[in-house]
Amino acid sequence: MPAPSISTCLWFDDQAEAAARLYVSLFDDSEITEIFYKNGDPAAGAFTVAFSLMGQRYWGLNGGSYYTLSPAASISVYVDTQAEVDRLWEALLEGGQASRCGWLTDRFGLSWQIIPRALPRLLQTDASGRVMQAMMGMIKLDIAGLEAAAAG
Repeated sequence: MPAPSISTCLWFDDQAEAAARLYVSLFDDSEITEIFYKNGDPAAGAFTVAFSLMGQRYWGLNGGSYYTLSPAASISVYVDTQAEVDRLWEALLEGGQASRCGWLTDRFGLSWQIIPRALPRLLQTDASGRVMQAMMGMIKLDIAGLEAAAAG
């Protein structure tokens, strides 16, 4: 018997396939693995979409408007460079809404936080208070600004 596995189900009104296609286009080692169509008919649209993002498994469910996504659950993405922060931020923010501290909600209602790997490193230094204060004032996280705060 195979070992248990875990995946996250994301509830969409009717945009699971479009969301999955966007997400897999943004991350290496990502793919749509299965689409189950309503009544087996592609013309009827997807009921569920299985996909993976960098090895993490997800299901997108077109469940209607009964439930909606909220920032209570989100996806965090750790990146190395400001160029990566900027690329993901712009792609995910298109049609969505920015928040603060690197958080955004994409056009499908899913919340993301785009985090440069410099942030956790800087938060472990003696300058963590200044770094935290700088982060709290940012919308999109800025590595140079975080490093400047750490330097004093």
